[in-house]
Amino acid sequence: MRRLALVALIALGLAPALQAGTVAYRMDPAASTVAFETDFGPDLITGSIPLERADLRLDFANVRNCTVDVALDVTGAQASFPFAAQALKGSKVLDARAHPRMTFTSTSVKGAGDAAEVTGDLTIRGVTKRVTLQARLSRPKGSAPDALDHLTVRLSGKVNRSDFGATGWSDMVGDEVRILITARIDAQG
Repeated sequence: MRRLALVALIALGLAPALQAGTVAYRMDPAASTVAFETDFGPDLITGSIPLERADLRLDFANVRNCTVDVALDVTGAQASFPFAAQALKGSKVLDARAHPRMTFTSTSVKGAGDAAEVTGDLTIRGVTKRVTLQARLSRPKGSAPDALDHLTVRLSGKVNRSDFGATGWSDMVGDEVRILITARIDAQG
């Protein structure tokens, strides 16, 4: 996510040509969701994990100056039905007691048509793996073409939970976890 905003904004035609300087953005937790889904036989288990902190600094003139560092509160993870939420936080899956945080720090980003591919280090259960997420940015309807104060970032991707040692109930629950993130970000004064 480090260089996500600039590349995606340029790809979407949202960034003014030469706006200089790094701008700090704050993620609005009330308007943002970090959701996931995985297969449970013929059904889906869906859920969310609350945002603990997010540090976003975007430079629309120089993508190398952009940084994003995000942490999620695993202890607050929710799932679509009660036993799944308990199992999710338990020692066989996320092990929230021993590993209360999940983090993502970007390492690179590149344009991909009208979106961006964001590669970074995802840490779950103390295990760090490189993942790539697809990103799209948008402005609220009715915004001026050069308005960059309020943006929405949509990220999607997938990981195999077994890569992070989250192997509990593999006979019932799929290995692939699809990540669906919608983040509302606001420029800080």
